[in-house]
Amino acid sequence: MEFDDLLRRYFATDDIAAASPAVLAAGIERCQVDLGLERDAGKRFALWALLHMLGAAPDLDVAFEDEAAREAARNFMDLLDATRPS
Repeated sequence: MEFDDLLRRYFATDDIAAASPAVLAAGIERCQVDLGLERDAGKRFALWALLHMLGAAPDLDVAFEDEAAREAARNFMDLLDATRPS
């Protein structure tokens, strides 16, 4: 899943900052539903990562059954935190 494709699919834009609060809320809700239905591990991770960046991701133990996937998600969170100014 490409990031731009996810933005277009859930928020109908390539620029998430241009999405209205209503569009953002509806897109997050659709993304959360799809996360719950998705069985492909890579696609689940992509959906979870997008939701995490938007502050709407479920806890790791809810999102991922596999410990390796939870560890990958922790690494992703650590990488994002490292890019934020202190």
